[in-house]
Amino acid sequence: MDKEEEKLLKKILPNKYESADAYNIRLNGSGVLRKVNEYINIESREDGQGINVYVKDNTSNGVVDIPVLVSKSGMTDIVYNDFFIGKNSNVTIIAGCGISNHGHKDSAHNGIHRFFIEENSNVKYYEVHYGEGSGEAKRILNPTTEVTLGDNSTMVMETAQIKGVDDANRVTKAVLNENSKLTINEKIYTSNNQNAKTMFEVLLKGNKSSAHVVSRSVAEDESKQTFESNMLGEADCYGHVECDAIIKDNARVKSIPEIDAACVDATLVHEATIGKIAGDQFIKLMSLGLSAREAEKAIIDGFLK
Repeated sequence: MDKEEEKLLKKILPNKYESADAYNIRLNGSGVLRKVNEYINIESREDGQGINVYVKDNTSNGVVDIPVLVSKSGMTDIVYNDFFIGKNSNVTIIAGCGISNHGHKDSAHNGIHRFFIEENSNVKYYEVHYGEGSGEAKRILNPTTEVTLGDNSTMVMETAQIKGVDDANRVTKAVLNENSKLTINEKIYTSNNQNAKTMFEVLLKGNKSSAHVVSRSVAEDESKQTFESNMLGEADCYGHVECDAIIKDNARVKSIPEIDAACVDATLVHEATIGKIAGDQFIKLMSLGLSAREAEKAIIDGFLK
């Protein structure tokens, strides 16, 4: 990696990757750095288009970094990563993609991640998307995440699209077995003529399973956002879907939440709110000495925190 690529990496990784128990860094379609240990192994797929990550049973507090960087204009990188999480394990996985495109051809990353989480295990998954570049070409990200949660297992997903992504289409699918729990927190910011679409499909299959999906977004200028969710309860379960969006300028935000109960003991809830920043919030902050621009930034930063 050159210095500019190292700067790009810092935008999507909160900590230095060297401190992780295991890591795999992908740059312009190829793996460039890798580290494993006795509890976490990473193997390249035979087709070269991704990796398999294996976490052994009883792994405690493991950390895996798997960032992707695209710095070549006109490149489309497609990667398939599978994660096999053993029983009674606790692991944090930090992913994400940074695209730097200063050319005249669109650059894209399509990442397909599948998680197979065995019983009594806990996974925290963080994913940040970031784009930059002075050229007119687009920076495109299309992530897909598929999760199968075993009995008594949990997964917490934190995803963020923070800046510079022109087009994004995120798909997340999950199947929850008995007493498993899924929490998803999504944050999206769009501006200019950017487009962002997210789709969640959650199947609550096991008794006492539960899922919470929360999306918070800000759309400004001429940007467009679409939020779709489909939560199906087939057992004694609880599901909650929430979509909150701040809209500005000439932006457009669409929310399409769907809940489907196929069991008399299923409890499913959906909420959706789209609106502008409340005037009383501006007044309160400006009375404390902030300018209108500073007040707006403070409100948006707090909303997306």
